[in-house]
Amino acid sequence: MFDRVLIANRGEIAVRIIRSCQSLGYSTVAVYSGADREALHVALADQALCIGPGPAAQSYLAGDKLIAAAKASGAGAIHPGYGFLSERSDFAQAVQGAGLVFIGPDWQAIEAMGNKSSAKIRMLAAGVRCVPGYQGDAQSDASLLAEAIKIGLPVMVKAAAGGGGRGMRLVQEAADLLAAIQSARSESVNAFGDGQLLIEKAVLQARHVEIQVFGDRHGNLVHIGERDCSVQRRHQKLVEESPSPAVDDALRARMGAAAVAAARAVDYVGAGTVEFLLARDGSFYFLEMNTRLQVEHPVTEAVYDLDLVAWQLRVARGEALPLSQEAINARRSGWAMEVRLCTEDPANDFLPQTGRLLAWQPPQGRGMRVDHGLQQGDTVPVFYDSMQAKLIAAGETREEARRKLLQMLDQTLLLGLPSNRDYLRQIIAHPVFAQGDFSTSFVIEHLSPESFAASQVPTPLHIALAALLLYRGQALALQTDAALDAELLEWQSSAPSQVPMLLQCGERSLRVSVSALGDSHYRAEVEGQALDIQILEMQFPTARFMHAGLAAKASYMVAGSSVYLSYGGQTLSYADTTLAPVAKAAALGDGRMLAPMDGKVLRVLVTAGENVTKGQALAVLEAMKIEFVISSSADSLVTAVSCQAGQQVRARQLLISLAPGQKEVAASL
Repeated sequence: MFDRVLIANRGEIAVRIIRSCQSLGYSTVAVYSGADREALHVALADQALCIGPGPAAQSYLAGDKLIAAAKASGAGAIHPGYGFLSERSDFAQAVQGAGLVFIGPDWQAIEAMGNKSSAKIRMLAAGVRCVPGYQGDAQSDASLLAEAIKIGLPVMVKAAAGGGGRGMRLVQEAADLLAAIQSARSESVNAFGDGQLLIEKAVLQARHVEIQVFGDRHGNLVHIGERDCSVQRRHQKLVEESPSPAVDDALRARMGAAAVAAARAVDYVGAGTVEFLLARDGSFYFLEMNTRLQVEHPVTEAVYDLDLVAWQLRVARGEALPLSQEAINARRSGWAMEVRLCTEDPANDFLPQTGRLLAWQPPQGRGMRVDHGLQQGDTVPVFYDSMQAKLIAAGETREEARRKLLQMLDQTLLLGLPSNRDYLRQIIAHPVFAQGDFSTSFVIEHLSPESFAASQVPTPLHIALAALLLYRGQALALQTDAALDAELLEWQSSAPSQVPMLLQCGERSLRVSVSALGDSHYRAEVEGQALDIQILEMQFPTARFMHAGLAAKASYMVAGSSVYLSYGGQTLSYADTTLAPVAKAAALGDGRMLAPMDGKVLRVLVTAGENVTKGQALAVLEAMKIEFVISSSADSLVTAVSCQAGQQVRARQLLISLAPGQKEVAASL
């Protein structure tokens, strides 16, 4: 029995669990690091304790601190959320050993399914079909190379202890095998502290379909439908939906039975997910079991009208599952889709973004749900995952849910940091996605990084709007500061004159001229094109305007001499550099290798005095749990190394100095 729950997690995860706990009358305890002192989950909980500094290893991954916090606060149970320690059997065992309730499966089940290799062996013994491959103990490079060749290319190299796409590589050419094995092992060690790998035959053009399972301590085990997670980038899920467009009732029953058999093989209790690869011919193969609640569980909740966290709490108290398999099947109704909103820059190789959120307004409406832990003005820290929110849309049909999700994306306001909002919108709007016939190769086949980057080149109208919002914003500020009458706004004693402006959008320098024509009418000349625009309203975060006879609206925010503008599928920032002093040209060939983002230096691969060749890796950075390789784009000499392994660095901090040869030298990822 317990009446107070400590949530051993942060952000949207902690907020989501707090809400269910409080709805059932449980008191909640939040934990936070030094970087999360002002976070939303801290404000929502009944109590909150600081457990260490920003780095996760010293706070959210420190199991002893979490158990001590639970005892200090009087919590009788710990909910691990998803991520961090949620699938660490040693933590679950320590919680139970301390006399506390672990709201999750028993540690033995976590241990049994936590290693992909041993889990596959167990599943094969239980009669669950698995992807052919190698999951043995011989782990030398030579052994893994030989097994991969024996299986036959293409193959997947996978971290045995992994998850979330980390430590996973698709290899289609024999020449790439060794590098894939070594990089997967390195990433696995850094992410999970375990370098064991397994090799699997790559099942191409398959779908990624997972089954939600739930068990109790009374011998009941059920499945709660499926989720399709096929839209992925670098093996990380972008879009999830339930049900799957590729699964009918007969296949759902077969996959559900296989998932329940997998869970029963480890006497599973609580919420779990069994993941499968679904081939086009309807055959399916066990991938892994996640012994926790999944990020994408809200789509299941929407389709089956359930609260899975509430179920977790009931099972943790020893209660039986509230519904039978037949009753669960009868509840399925409608469709739901979810996207993961991340602070990353899709036009720049999805670099994680940290810093201050100037504006945040989630959408609201019937059939719309947003799980998030954000507050306007929050600072996104470098220590954690880049996912900030989840947008979930529900409708009676798949098409209704899809249209509603597009509407939600259009209404989502996140300004101050680049995000993947517009990238997600392109996915949901894509005709192939709308048809529902796609595989895990969807992103590779239909949305290349180059095509998205091209779509984000600012249009003349976008540039003109940015210039006018800055221009009019400055005029309004002058009117307020000088206490001028409204009719004097933009008054001039002569004919309209052109005001030149110089805007900076990323690496682009843009020249614009603006003329005030009166009555909030303007003419902006951009790249030789004249655009007549009337500003109807400027009330943060909405600007209403008229152009070419069409009234429209955009989302915006003016911050100092910069404007953030979201319109027409483009969310971009512009800085007014008209009066800025001329900056020194930052030569790409100056030989200074700068950090492309805030992060931690994992490895320095060169020393001063060493000759390096074009494309050679110089250092490896980690930001938001992802590794990035800094490499040289020319043959050069290392003149100085200004960083070391384990060091936390800021964006644009000097890492390595090179003496360029005849070619320019630039940092590249």
